[in-house]
Amino acid sequence: MDFAFAWAGLAVGIAVGATGVGGGSLMTPILILFYGISPTVAVGTDLLYASISKAFGVGLHVRNRSLDWKLVGWLSIGSVPAALLTLGFLHLQPQGKELDQMIKLVLAVAILVTALFTLLQEPLLRLIERSGRRPMALPDRWQRPLTVICGVAIGALVTISSVGAGVIGMMMLLLIYPKHPPIRLVGSDLAHAVIITAIAGLGHAGLGAINWPMLAALLVGAIPGIWIGTRIGFRLNEAVLKKLIAALLILVGSMMLYKLLF
Repeated sequence: MDFAFAWAGLAVGIAVGATGVGGGSLMTPILILFYGISPTVAVGTDLLYASISKAFGVGLHVRNRSLDWKLVGWLSIGSVPAALLTLGFLHLQPQGKELDQMIKLVLAVAILVTALFTLLQEPLLRLIERSGRRPMALPDRWQRPLTVICGVAIGALVTISSVGAGVIGMMMLLLIYPKHPPIRLVGSDLAHAVIITAIAGLGHAGLGAINWPMLAALLVGAIPGIWIGTRIGFRLNEAVLKKLIAALLILVGSMMLYKLLF
């Protein structure tokens, strides 16, 4: 086991525990930019890392009954077929520089979108809490089809980049279900993330794109990291921490785009 990766797991675990920002948007670019891991292996390994690490959080939500399984089901109706189709597309692509470049491009854009949604999530939550319900709330008959469409987008995006099941998914759910208690949306988004990252991760394993020793080392660092981060989050201003993480994501996403375009 290379314990250099355990430090990455520890750092990302602390950030996730303190802010709730999705680990994929941090872990995958760290592995690519700072450890020199190929994008295909970084994405595949991070998907299984995310599925295992997020499963602990789902257990807490199940215990607290802060999870809407029907909502998870409607998301999965869209995301699971999208993930399988995307995996099929990836299996047909020749492994090499072109595939790595495509993954980097999708990853960079997903990171920048995650940064934007991280900044917008708290103001949207405050708006919902103050108003009780949004004047422009969607009719109920539109919510299920939009949830399936949301699942399709998340399934494809997560399978290619390992990013999207956290902050991006949560932002979409807040817009579609403004009257739902936010904690139930968080729990549902997390449960769906475990399902879709597991499916996508196993699909990447079929591509041979999993570094198993690296996965073990990441988990060794992440588990205490999440515990430490949770306690840091209680003592520090969460809004400030999220702005710092968003700034870091903007920097990382911009660096990746710059290297791709110039």
